[in-house]
Amino acid sequence: MAKEHSTVAYQVMWNRLISVVEEQAQALVRTAFSTSVREAGDLSAGVYDTHGRMLAQAVTGTPGHVNAMADAVAHFIRRIGRQNMFAGDVYLTNDPWEGTGHLHDITMVTPSFHNGLLVGFFACTAHIVDIGGRGFGADAASVYEEGLYIPIMKFAERGTVDETLVRIVRGNVREPDQLVGDMYALATCNEIGHRRLIEMMTEFGLTDLEGIATFILENSRRATLERIAALPRMSADGEMTVDGFDVPITLKVKVTVHEDRIVSDFTGTSGVDKKGINCPLVYTKAYACYALKVAIAPEIPNNHASLLPFEIVAEENTIVHAVHPAPVALRHIIGHFVPDVVFNAFDKIVPGLVPAEGAGCLCNFQASLRPRSDGPAPIGARRSEVLTFNSGGSGARPGFDGLNATAFPSGVMTMPIEATEHAGPVIIWRKELRPDSGGAGKTRGGLGQYMEVGAMEGYEFDIQAMFDRGQHPARGRRGGGSGGQTTIVQDDGTAMRVKGKQFVPHGRRVLMAFPGGGGYGAAGDRDPALVRRDLARGYISAKTAESDYGMSRAQIEAVQEAIRKGHDV
Repeated sequence: MAKEHSTVAYQVMWNRLISVVEEQAQALVRTAFSTSVREAGDLSAGVYDTHGRMLAQAVTGTPGHVNAMADAVAHFIRRIGRQNMFAGDVYLTNDPWEGTGHLHDITMVTPSFHNGLLVGFFACTAHIVDIGGRGFGADAASVYEEGLYIPIMKFAERGTVDETLVRIVRGNVREPDQLVGDMYALATCNEIGHRRLIEMMTEFGLTDLEGIATFILENSRRATLERIAALPRMSADGEMTVDGFDVPITLKVKVTVHEDRIVSDFTGTSGVDKKGINCPLVYTKAYACYALKVAIAPEIPNNHASLLPFEIVAEENTIVHAVHPAPVALRHIIGHFVPDVVFNAFDKIVPGLVPAEGAGCLCNFQASLRPRSDGPAPIGARRSEVLTFNSGGSGARPGFDGLNATAFPSGVMTMPIEATEHAGPVIIWRKELRPDSGGAGKTRGGLGQYMEVGAMEGYEFDIQAMFDRGQHPARGRRGGGSGGQTTIVQDDGTAMRVKGKQFVPHGRRVLMAFPGGGGYGAAGDRDPALVRRDLARGYISAKTAESDYGMSRAQIEAVQEAIRKGHDV
């Protein structure tokens, strides 16, 4: 019979569970092969009860992964069947509709047994560099072209890995060692979570997780509902337009606050696109829930119950509710814009709380490098896939400037140059903040970045561009200015598209400017001391200081003179 525990003991256990899944995530970071996991933190980790309800998530990871993964474990339970689950099992999938939205994410689920009884599950997700098919990008016309599909199945049964599955994977991807290494890393991090859970259960005399699960879920639900109940009962509309692939995409949402829930209805949003920027509903839901939760209840731990009051409605065959076999490889582009369109509506319900629009989607690109075809190549040259994660600026907040080169809402990290160049024969010639790219305002939008990329001598490459905001920059809020737009060209002036695979000849470089965030409030209300600071740091030019913020030529020259003399401004 399970011991009775006090509220204090349950709170200690709750904190311990969060620590357990954080250690689980850090184990994945330390053991993963792909730079997207090791350097960018594009992953998630969590622990679930026997019903598949998420009890705790790791702090390390992305909202898109963890909130989508919150729904995934129930699919695993249904597909595998409880009667087919044994100690030592490990399950996996990359199903976009039952996992986290596209084939490039591997989700691993491990049942946790204690004294012969199933007590819960550990799950983790990682973005892998290659899954075969056309490669990571938006060019496919259906999910069948986007790579190898792995249905929910057993990676290992009773501790024995399915070597047939491993051989199939190896035979269908460009980077087999990386992918198989990541699969073992995912399985290992779940095992570490399991060990720590059993240690906790032994310490507290638990025979199952039912008591702590009830405590976590009831308290989280009650706390979240209290925050919702304090909001005005009203509806508001939000809308934004983004570049899309060949045609612009319009996102629309109506956010309605009820006494016990918030409903986000995406009726009126553009239909499914012909190219791979479509977003399965599970990923739309992940970021719509995230946007509202961070707005009204950021300090309540993320779990099944704290997400439950946020309801998402979207029509099938729209770009936010794409169904099989729509191409979905770059579903993150649309998904990362979902919080901004939700904020555009929520700002009308609770003014002065949410930030201006930011860069939104990550500024990722993948270089597929190969020996040059127009001349002699280096001896021993080989093909290589290099994926790099980069960020534009986030939107200005009501009381603070936007963050420079920081990914919001995804939260993944920008990859260091050294790690990128170590992954293959690519050279990052330039990577620096982009002055004047943050929208003007009482608080300024975060800056984007400049990047200049090429290949080592003897190589040519295809670059898979995964950008947006080329034609539709981040808009300011409440009088703030727009952020800078995305640009991409070759160093000889050849124009390039913001999305799609494009050839870069031997000796050529690609010059990219990533977008900045929108400003918040009127630029004329900005503290003059902050304008001087931005000018001194190079965040804004003298021209912007004068035209947007009203600095006189004498004031500008005084700042410039102070900089020359090494004085504070």
